[in-house]
Amino acid sequence: MGGQIIVAVGQMCSTSNMRHNLAQAQLLVEKAVAAGAKALFLPEASDYISHSAQETFSLVRSVEESEYVKGLQNVAKKHSLAINVGIHEPGETGSRKIKNTSIWISEHGEISHRYQKLHLFEMDIPNGPRARESDIFEEGSEILPPFQTPVGLVGLLICFDLRFPEVPISLKRQGAQIIAYPSAFTVPTGKAHWETLLRARAIETQTYVIAAAQAGHHNRNRESYGHSMIISPWGEVLAEMPGDFETPQIATAVVDLSLLRQIRKSAPLHRRTDVYPEL
Repeated sequence: MGGQIIVAVGQMCSTSNMRHNLAQAQLLVEKAVAAGAKALFLPEASDYISHSAQETFSLVRSVEESEYVKGLQNVAKKHSLAINVGIHEPGETGSRKIKNTSIWISEHGEISHRYQKLHLFEMDIPNGPRARESDIFEEGSEILPPFQTPVGLVGLLICFDLRFPEVPISLKRQGAQIIAYPSAFTVPTGKAHWETLLRARAIETQTYVIAAAQAGHHNRNRESYGHSMIISPWGEVLAEMPGDFETPQIATAVVDLSLLRQIRKSAPLHRRTDVYPEL
């Protein structure tokens, strides 16, 4: 695959109302289609963001039963638009936890690939965010190999995975041309690290990095940083959205796979796997 392809990154503010969240996502689909995009990337946990752990468990649905997921499958098929989206899914039987996953809905409306978040967010900053995702979520246990899509070879990761370069380096070794990070960054960590980490991951892997972000106040206890971005393999910010939230919006950029190949050829990254382990 070569040439130039338009991709769209969507920014929204999910709540505990799944029907409301689907309406936001459907609006983003319409905007992406109007912009000529071949794929739309949506944030982490875009099906819902709850007020409490108890509510998180009560709202989780399988993809077969999720009004949100089925709604996205329908519009993906209707518009021949591939969609990457972060959702919740039930955990393994007996685990008493749920899964934080990123799914790829093909342009035919089928769920073709699924990645489960490897690195769970744990943070306790004085006068800042406190979180322990492992109380609620199961850890993923494998790297999903990059897969072919209408916009190139895509690798899937999620939010806090951004802080661990080992996995995207492995995805690049396996041929990834685009790495997606659906996210819901906190405001303090977003201000400090978001753009720096995204650009670093793009530069060290020489891939396009697409980071769809939650934005604004989900409820009185939860606020997300926003600033959804698309980064080039050279580390250039091709598109960025604001941090405040008024209405669901998209930003677009052109993915140029010939440029990616040129960058990798002109500035090759020869890893010394004779000295350190291959990732």
